[in-house]
Amino acid sequence: MASDSRSNAGHDQVNVARKMHVFVQPGERVFILLSSGSLSCTQSIITLLRRDFDEGKGLAQAPSLYDAARIIGEEVRRVSDMDRAALERDEFKFNVNFIVGGQVRGERPGLFIVYPQGNPLQASEDSPYLQIGETKYGRPILDRGIRFDKTTLEEAAKYALLSLDSTMRSNVTVGPPIDLLAYGVDELEITRQRRFTANDPDLVKIGVRWEQALRQAVARLPQIRFRVGRDAGQPQSPQDESIVLVEPPNPSDVAAVQASQRPPERGG
Repeated sequence: MASDSRSNAGHDQVNVARKMHVFVQPGERVFILLSSGSLSCTQSIITLLRRDFDEGKGLAQAPSLYDAARIIGEEVRRVSDMDRAALERDEFKFNVNFIVGGQVRGERPGLFIVYPQGNPLQASEDSPYLQIGETKYGRPILDRGIRFDKTTLEEAAKYALLSLDSTMRSNVTVGPPIDLLAYGVDELEITRQRRFTANDPDLVKIGVRWEQALRQAVARLPQIRFRVGRDAGQPQSPQDESIVLVEPPNPSDVAAVQASQRPPERGG
């Protein structure tokens, strides 16, 4: 689970707000919530969930992660009933989304998205990750990299950071600090959690090395060459141009050629 912390209500009103929230009964249940959308509405929903949880109600009694997602959906609808009319009267949308992941003891772990209408959708083997908020810039790296049966928890954490790094690079409404949390099956407690600030050397290292690796990968792709074919004395037309892909030379082959071109060494 990973989230940024930038919230904005226009170009001149940018705030820092935590979008990751944890609800834990050690040994019994762990729920991690990520939020996006209207900050005031998501804060109201989290406040109501937290109040019930601290009183032993709501998420504290959910028998499964699906039931937890339903409880979150009920609170979404509750705040919607309170605030939607006033928001829409001033031409604001009721726009909140949540991701909830975790586990209840004796149940399988899972991952759900909860929509502004309160209905949940579960991640699956075919769609093994979920996103909310500004998703388009960080989605390609997840689509290409995440595999349900092969991606380890450690690799998934790197993909999550790369996805957010790509989004921050292309959209100023997403920014640090970055919260990262990893939960393992049947742990039923939070043991791996970290917040990366903008100048965190490890976060900077991830971004720099990813950029370098991307450029190196592009350099190893087939080379694109442009050819122009025309008869002598004939005017060139756009149809005469063609694009050809040529495999780059293998570094080991180049080294072998260079070695064969060296002059023979003279005997002593």
